Amino acid sequence: MKLALFDLDNTLLVGDSDFEWAQFLIEQRVLDREVYEARNVEFYEQYKAGTLDIHEFLDFQLKPLSRHPRSQLDAWHREFMEKRILPLIAPGALELINGHMLGGDLCVIITATNRFVTTPIARALGISNLIATEPEQKDGEFTGQVSGLPCFREGKIARLESWLDEHNLTWLSFLESWFYSDSLNDLPLLNRVTHPVAVDPDATLKGYAQKNAWPIISLR
Repeated sequence: MKLALFDLDNTLLVGDSDFEWAQFLIEQRVLDREVYEARNVEFYEQYKAGTLDIHEFLDFQLKPLSRHPRSQLDAWHREFMEKRILPLIAPGALELINGHMLGGDLCVIITATNRFVTTPIARALGISNLIATEPEQKDGEFTGQVSGLPCFREGKIARLESWLDEHNLTWLSFLESWFYSDSLNDLPLLNRVTHPVAVDPDATLKGYAQKNAWPIISLR
């Protein structure tokens, strides 16, 4: 058996679904532009620079989920998918995914973005296995808090290993493993697989990939 792991934002998507979700809510006037837009951009720049405080960001990103019923959030998300996400699917993403699936590989999207935002995106990409940051829920509604360890940096390894254990698997279950990512934040997991692949990488990851003779590809 072989394992194929895919980052989502700026890898399979030509953009960041976390950032786009907040911008969508601002455009819908659900969030106040004056209050939220500058912070949204600031957090996105911190992420790209590798300086993001994930807990501070999740407090910003998950709190709005707690202010609206799940039915309304789902309705907004359907519109979000149609208007903002489907046009961002990278041109080469489905071909890459399908290649691994045809080879019988176990395909998993692993992302720091929360499960509410990413579940419909994973479905649109044809991948049923999703490891994401978990927003806390109570009686089917979001509390605005995070549940468990965020799926970010080293947390991606911990969350992946926990997921593998739940499926009676370990790293040793796989002859080979791939991880496709654009981001310096994913260096811990990229260094863990047998085939790290930099996809349209940021400058730091590109330099690291070149130094270590990792493949560099574009899905755009």
